[in-house]
Amino acid sequence: MIGRRDFITLLGGAAAAWPLAARAQQGALPLVGLLNMGSPDTASERRAAFRKGLAETGFVEGQNITVEYDWLDGQSDRLQPLAADLVRRRAAVIATPGNTFGAIAAKAATSTIPIVFSVPEDPVGLGLVASLARPGGNATGVNFFGTEITAKRLSLLHEVVPKAVRIGVLINPRSVSITESTLRDVAEAAPAIGLQIEVLRAGTGAEIEAAFAGLAREGVDALFTASDAFFASRRVQLATLAARSGIPTAHPQRDMVEAGGLMSYGADPVETYRQVGNYVGRILHGEKPADLPVLQSTKFEFVINLQTARLLSIDVPPSLLAAADEVIE
Repeated sequence: MIGRRDFITLLGGAAAAWPLAARAQQGALPLVGLLNMGSPDTASERRAAFRKGLAETGFVEGQNITVEYDWLDGQSDRLQPLAADLVRRRAAVIATPGNTFGAIAAKAATSTIPIVFSVPEDPVGLGLVASLARPGGNATGVNFFGTEITAKRLSLLHEVVPKAVRIGVLINPRSVSITESTLRDVAEAAPAIGLQIEVLRAGTGAEIEAAFAGLAREGVDALFTASDAFFASRRVQLATLAARSGIPTAHPQRDMVEAGGLMSYGADPVETYRQVGNYVGRILHGEKPADLPVLQSTKFEFVINLQTARLLSIDVPPSLLAAADEVIE
């Protein structure tokens, strides 16, 4: 169900003495709200990682914490009212893993309730924190370098599909900061490896359809998607259209390749969810977001869908298959 809210009300043993800010209301377990732009069908693994991070700090759903999950399936317009609702209900922490829109909506909704984010862009530039080492406000989290590794992903696409010269770069114009950094990094990297760039813009499902309709007209040989949560929520649509058009694709996340994309290179999203869960737990124990440095991803993964490669008649070099962290048969 799109936009499903999984609400888990937990009963049982009284929690040890948490700070007052960590209680949703007197006598109640602390409420954590998790806002995500992804779709429910990818929730299981990431929710498990978030719970693992909580457990590392002693918090277990069903015993001493209440967590409310919102998987919005790309519907960014729902973020602001949901964040406001969590503030009204005095949530202990708001978690926004994997999406910039959620972090910005939460930050706009409250300057006091702790926020734990994970974002692909520089959180200082987004106005979420004062600095990486000392955030200084009510927000901290993880920077997973979705934009900084653009050049590496483009280079890998060139190695996987060396005959592709004209590359379509799919950006979401509603994500201004991601769009600007992606286009800047691609413009710098493409000439060095002999690639030409065609910019394609889409912020809705219909606009994605229109973008693919123009691929043949523009003579595009392969498609490169920006690190945007909206595209992750439309991964099945993207994979279906790419297969229909015979277009190889490069993505920032593994689940887009699992859906049928050709390859991905980026930070491990499951690990970032664990890190967010860990920080949520530490804050519930009394640590302040202002004092918790923004973490930076160090684990990146290169994934190839060999089945998709065969369907597109692409012979992936054995050296790349050996270098991949995962090959989907």
